[in-house]
Amino acid sequence: MFTQWFILTIAIVFTLYMGVRTFFFKTVAKRQERTNASMKLTLQEAEILIQKHQLQLQRALGNIDILTQEMSSLKTELKALKQRNSEYKGESDKYKNRIKELEQKIEALL
Repeated sequence: MFTQWFILTIAIVFTLYMGVRTFFFKTVAKRQERTNASMKLTLQEAEILIQKHQLQLQRALGNIDILTQEMSSLKTELKALKQRNSEYKGESDKYKNRIKELEQKIEALL
């Protein structure tokens, strides 16, 4: 009788232990699933943000390339204008000297 009671008590305690353990691990599994779902959502949002910023970066780099090309063309134009300006200054000095020579000749004739 004592052995039957002991075996029955052990069986009941074991059954209760396994039941509590099952519910505990089921709760842990559900919590882990919720955490995984939220992590997936966070990762998807991060991927979307990364794609958005990558697109903005590509646009900015494209704009920088365009501005670099424009700047180099403006530099070439500036060099050409400086060269023309120096040529015009030389011609202007030449004409001023010619005018002075002609004025001196006119004064000499008077």
